[in-house]
Amino acid sequence: AIPVRSSRLPLLSDAMPAPAHLFPLIRNCEISRICSTVCYCHHKHLCCLSSHFAHRHFRYAPQKKFAALYRPKENFNHFIHARDYASTPQRFYLTPPQVNSILKANEYSFKVPEFDGKNVSSVLGFDSNQLPANAPIEDRRSAATCLQTRGMLLGVFDGHAGCACAQAVSERLFYYIAVSLLPHETLLEIENAVESGRALLPILQWHKHPNDYFSKEASKLYFNSLRTYWQELIDLNSGETTDVKEALINAFKRLDNDISLEAQVGDPNSFLNYLVLRVAFSGATACVAHVDGVDLHVANTGDSRAMLGVQEEDGSWSAVNLSYDHNAQNEREVERVKMEHPKSEEKSLVKQDRLLGLLMPFRAFGDVKFKWSIELQKRVVESGPDQLNDNEYTKFIPPNYHTPPYLTAEPEVIHHKLRPQDKFLVLATDGLWETMHRQDVARIVGEDLTGGYHQQPIAVGGYKVTLGQMHGLLTERRARISSVFEDQNAATHLIRHAVGNNEFGTVDHERLSKMLSLPEELARMYRDDITIIVVQFNSHVIGACQNEEL
Repeated sequence: AIPVRSSRLPLLSDAMPAPAHLFPLIRNCEISRICSTVCYCHHKHLCCLSSHFAHRHFRYAPQKKFAALYRPKENFNHFIHARDYASTPQRFYLTPPQVNSILKANEYSFKVPEFDGKNVSSVLGFDSNQLPANAPIEDRRSAATCLQTRGMLLGVFDGHAGCACAQAVSERLFYYIAVSLLPHETLLEIENAVESGRALLPILQWHKHPNDYFSKEASKLYFNSLRTYWQELIDLNSGETTDVKEALINAFKRLDNDISLEAQVGDPNSFLNYLVLRVAFSGATACVAHVDGVDLHVANTGDSRAMLGVQEEDGSWSAVNLSYDHNAQNEREVERVKMEHPKSEEKSLVKQDRLLGLLMPFRAFGDVKFKWSIELQKRVVESGPDQLNDNEYTKFIPPNYHTPPYLTAEPEVIHHKLRPQDKFLVLATDGLWETMHRQDVARIVGEDLTGGYHQQPIAVGGYKVTLGQMHGLLTERRARISSVFEDQNAATHLIRHAVGNNEFGTVDHERLSKMLSLPEELARMYRDDITIIVVQFNSHVIGACQNEEL
């Protein structure tokens, strides 16, 4: 029998060293450390189809005997206030420089030239950052300038059941979008260059952090699939100007189709063969923005979000949603799923707020277990490498699986005309939105970017606060406002608040230190990976463009 931690026991505090044998039981996404029969490969660095059954998107137990191990994230306050059992408590907090080192390890900033040789840009620049909770991190991010057309592309990608799908989508999706936007003449020029062996026209200029890598081993495979796509676009030439919304939808759907097809066909190279299968059997959501002048398009598949920060006339900040979550909380999305399947399946489609009782997002790349027929799944798994055939997850068939596909990667696209009061755009995976309300995000980013603070009454949220405590809060706020922020990156500043905010809405260094000190075995229980891109707009350029249109 496997020992299981009681739900009534307090979490291990920093005053009591955790017994090493408990860690594999505590961490939801390391089931393979307990029983090797669940997953063939459990090496963290492989990003493989590992034991992420208990990830927020896959909290199901393939066998009843594992069910007791599946526990949701718990309130961090429980960790903060856990009893100290040691007779002489020893507290170890990270110093501010150590905290900053962790928070800033993955930050990246890019400033856009006001004039790039073609047109004046409505984007001043962007800041991005990531804070992992999973090991390895399952989130990805991408940003690029379109060189053969106009505009910038920015996106965040949230992987589940491993990072393989999110990695592939972050590398490939922007190329599919850029190709979809190219005029027929440019597509012909690119194809002729490939045929004759000449150098290709560069399509994208990437803006990447050194940690944001490309898979060199799969580059030829990815290029061949992309070339097949643009050859089909050439053959289907209608002579009409490409609509951005249509291009985004086509690119999302085509990439997901290619991911599926590559896994079915396989590859003679054993490494690539396993790679394409890992990509297809894992999954990823995507939230992508295309900015061209005053035209902002957001294409969303899944539960990452896009939010517009708007500065009101009185200097305060408000938030405008530019995406909708594709999950059980979205009634329109639930109805869409029900409309696509027979009425006899109505009760089994959505259970416990999950698709077929298993998957939290209702739209995603990959996840072929929710798209392929049972026969196709069995054929691919049985003919695949041993690592795949020995994996319990890949052989598991979802319950009530009668009329696939149940899942789609087709995005919902929202178009917004930028106004001078639209100051910034936040793209973030759900790790941020699980911890912060969009209005707080708008205020924190707005104040950080402008250096202006709109004073609001301190909210105590029903807590009993003494006069001395209130005086301390007011003193802390005054010191925070009068000092220069240590974060030069807006995404880093937002992560600092998301992880370190206390019940009064201010950053608590002790709390932040504890959250960042959590071992891998505990971190995923309290938060998800967080990936953020903050795009700052050029109000003067947007205002001038508006006047020209008038």
